[in-house]
Amino acid sequence: MVKRRKSDGTEDDETGSERTCIVTREKRPPDEMIRFVLDPTGQVTPDIRRKLPGRGVWIGAKAKLLADAAKRGAFSKAFKQAATLPGDLAGDVDKLLEQDLLQALSMANKAGVVAAGAFKVEEALAKGQTAMLVLARDSAGDGRKKFRQYRNYLLENGIEVYCLEFLDSQQIGLALGRASVVHAALRRSAATAALIARAQRLEAYRREDGTLVPPSAQEIDSPAGQQDGRGPGS
Repeated sequence: MVKRRKSDGTEDDETGSERTCIVTREKRPPDEMIRFVLDPTGQVTPDIRRKLPGRGVWIGAKAKLLADAAKRGAFSKAFKQAATLPGDLAGDVDKLLEQDLLQALSMANKAGVVAAGAFKVEEALAKGQTAMLVLARDSAGDGRKKFRQYRNYLLENGIEVYCLEFLDSQQIGLALGRASVVHAALRRSAATAALIARAQRLEAYRREDGTLVPPSAQEIDSPAGQQDGRGPGS
């Protein structure tokens, strides 16, 4: 196994494009995993951004795998020393992933790629440049259904649009510098791609099977407005 000497004198177990999960021993890309290090007291610390110093170990981005690692004593074995766990490691990781997602949404807003509000979202979808929809989980069902149908129409016409629906309107609003936001659309950009990657990672973490689901495979409502070749609401 190749080791890389880091500037602080520690070593990572692996280099290259994949890492090995200490629970399943499966190799996956780093974006589908969570890195952990030990703090100076020997406590296991999540390294969501993969920037903390020290030797790191990796676990697939699934809450269930963290529970398995705790039961098996996998952290102590992997670090080759006693490793203590916080009271709710899985919950801590979930919060960190959500914070990372909200920060990415805020950065996308600062980059000027976010349109908020039902009218602006519909206008953005009509232009065919939308890469991501954000629909608040506490928004009205009719509004969510309408935009899901619009998204489905775009998917049927070869335009991929990722849909994020597990944040509430207050969380979205705070990230966008407003009191609350129930609908938002993001046009294609590097900032949007980074946001989608973070949303997929959190979604994978919360799903029992941990699968990163591409937008075209997610559950969506039946298509609308396809008979005459126009989008919904035309």
